[in-house]
Amino acid sequence: MDQDILLESFLSLGRVDHMTMVMALHPAYLSCFLKAQHALLELDGPLPCHWRHYIVLMAAARHHCSYLVQQHSAGFLEAGGEESWLSGIQHAPTKLRSLQTLNKLLAHRPWLITQQHIQELVCSGADPRWSLAELIHAVILMAHAHSLSSFVWGCGLNPEPDHIGGYTFQPPSPGNLPRSPHSPAHEDGRQELVEGAMEVEVLMKRMVELQQQEEECTQEEMVTRFERQRSESIPTAVVREAPPDLVLCLVEDPEFRYEDFAPRGEQAPPTMRAQDYSWEDHGYSLVNRLLPDMGQVLDEKFQVVSNLTYHRMAMHEGVDTHTLRKALWNYIHCLYGIRYDDYDYGSVNVLLERSLKLFVKTVACHPEQTTARIYYSFWRHFRHSEKVHANLIVMEARLQAALLYTLRAITHYMR
Repeated sequence: MDQDILLESFLSLGRVDHMTMVMALHPAYLSCFLKAQHALLELDGPLPCHWRHYIVLMAAARHHCSYLVQQHSAGFLEAGGEESWLSGIQHAPTKLRSLQTLNKLLAHRPWLITQQHIQELVCSGADPRWSLAELIHAVILMAHAHSLSSFVWGCGLNPEPDHIGGYTFQPPSPGNLPRSPHSPAHEDGRQELVEGAMEVEVLMKRMVELQQQEEECTQEEMVTRFERQRSESIPTAVVREAPPDLVLCLVEDPEFRYEDFAPRGEQAPPTMRAQDYSWEDHGYSLVNRLLPDMGQVLDEKFQVVSNLTYHRMAMHEGVDTHTLRKALWNYIHCLYGIRYDDYDYGSVNVLLERSLKLFVKTVACHPEQTTARIYYSFWRHFRHSEKVHANLIVMEARLQAALLYTLRAITHYMR
């Protein structure tokens, strides 16, 4: 099956890019991802094709993702886009530039998006105004590019051969070098392998205990555990070199970044309760109404990644990984201020150790700060395919969280 998908990708793109090759570790997911990307960028829709690629460029640039910027710059030109637009956002039409506020909020703090942001873009006072169908298409393209930037950074994808930096070797800076357990200079290599194996055993034991647990929590305690989780301090700031000009020229207000949903000692924005506005009950039907069939395409992707399992974990076979996958998904939504009343957030601390949380928060919230060190520091005994699986969960959970806030704002505007 995976060979057929790769062949199809090669025939449609003329190449199998690095992103597709990494996703091909999970063929069921890759299949629905390619279908979604094709629907967003190429099928009939309210936006012209070159605009779609440019919107992806604007969104990927927020996370300094030169991989996607270079890929979609080529797609933009092939679709008939004007080359001058690539030299700076100021050369793009006013209508596209009017997306910049929504773009930066969607990328970094989607919980701040309100119906006023929607109204400014679609009401008759706006010039030129966006139709709701055009806007929903643009929103999904932006959220898709932001979450895809998380995947690119989280997997450390190398530039394509025809990209800047392709076919070149740059030694990583000492601060980013992972410690190899097999290095002669690493005297504790054997010890690290033993510790990695122990981590797996501890995680296995905790998963079994959680599955057998019958303790009932009060609703008040559930809320307390959620609040404790979302206000936990997981610092992720890493100084990176400045992004290339081809990225920076597409960004307005580059200093605007993610901030913790609940900064300590400050009034946090209100939590979004999943039963008040969820993908299944609200978002799915709104997307399908404004952009026919797109809700179905996105839903398939969410379903596949939520149910994806090979019943194994590191060196163990026949494992039910449902509780671990759910803890990952719900932790990412927690970082974005979304709470499920029927979920015990105590499970997150039981199953996700701090090095995994550091990786997940970095990739989900400021992917451009991801380093090789934090990739290698979690799940030290797991296969790379399992870490890619974790990245897929981060990408889709992040996508859904950002969409929920924007779709809720659109719903409020339409009332």
